[in-house]
Amino acid sequence: MLKVIAFLGIGLGLAGCAGAPQSGGSAGSSRNTASSGQSAAEAEAAADAALAEMQGKGGGSAGGGGAAKSGGSAASGSKTASGGREPAWVSSPDSVYPSASFVAATGFGGDRNQAERDSLAKLVAVFGQTVQAELKTIHNYSEAVSRGQVQVSQDTSVQNAIKTSSEMDALIGAEIKDVWFDSKTTYYAVAVLEKAKARTLYTDLIAANQRVIENLLAMTNAEKYSFDGYARYQFAATIADANYVYANVLTIVDSDAGSSLAKTLKKGDSYRVEALAITKAIPIGIEVDNDQSDRLKNAFAGAIAKHGFRSGGINSRYVVRVKVTLTPLDLSSPNKFVRYVVDASFMDTAEESVLIPFNINGREGHINVSEAETRAVAAAEKKITGSYSALLSDYLAAILPKPK
Repeated sequence: MLKVIAFLGIGLGLAGCAGAPQSGGSAGSSRNTASSGQSAAEAEAAADAALAEMQGKGGGSAGGGGAAKSGGSAASGSKTASGGREPAWVSSPDSVYPSASFVAATGFGGDRNQAERDSLAKLVAVFGQTVQAELKTIHNYSEAVSRGQVQVSQDTSVQNAIKTSSEMDALIGAEIKDVWFDSKTTYYAVAVLEKAKARTLYTDLIAANQRVIENLLAMTNAEKYSFDGYARYQFAATIADANYVYANVLTIVDSDAGSSLAKTLKKGDSYRVEALAITKAIPIGIEVDNDQSDRLKNAFAGAIAKHGFRSGGINSRYVVRVKVTLTPLDLSSPNKFVRYVVDASFMDTAEESVLIPFNINGREGHINVSEAETRAVAAAEKKITGSYSALLSDYLAAILPKPK
């Protein structure tokens, strides 16, 4: 596991999925009536239970920005107020959370959860379409955090918040500050991102991710030009994608700090280009037992070439070892049938390990055995051409760097 411990002393909350962008530092609520999904009593009881659980874990106060629950909304620091005079933040969040210090948005819904999610979505909308779209691209990063492959804090609530924020296409660091029920049909919630805390949070998170990237790419040339080296550059690209998004968020919160930091970051695609260069430098040997005129060997070579690898080479570290079996069948038929079995193992000879197992089989017939065998090889060739490239693609997408 690649550990980089950041000093993220700020509790993390979430912001919700994308909505239409708005100008300025806050967003007000629409006054359309939402359908009621649960009663006021049920909503308040659920909110109180969630708040009590978070406070029991040492987080979740109104000013602390606790992590989101599995239901998707950020931590709320207060109970739902009902009836009475409409709070000022419902129609004008700026009046309570001035734009100089906060980014705020009001949402509404038929129950508390809907209202909170709507406010979080509108908070994201304040940051514009670019950030909305980019938040959808960092799912792989959040998954790596949740699996412990990238550890940005010893506090598991921080890592959970990152994962949940990705699931909601959300901002890290937002929180629900207040909720109000109009005693009729509609709940209102205000989502807030405190600029000073967000500035520290995103700066620290980017720095932690940069240290992970540096650690990933600290390797010799021999280590680099291997499947593990390829995986490291691909993983660095995933982390760089997340950092680029976080830098854009920071730019909205603090233009000077965000712009300055963004200039020091490499985009994920620059690491992907390097990963592709690694594939071109890795020769993959192909050994086929019982082939016909190299037909199956060429089928494997073609599938491998689609991913940038070149086949051949002497004493290659990576070898596809293929065994072909053709067995005549007695089916009490005028035609002759042959069963074919192709077993292939994509090997890492340095570790004597099988990276990608592959097996296909079937049967073909003709008026004589020789022609049936030819048909069997042709059928196997077609299956290899159609499926092996996809299998290799899935492997390359899932491969993860080995811990040092």
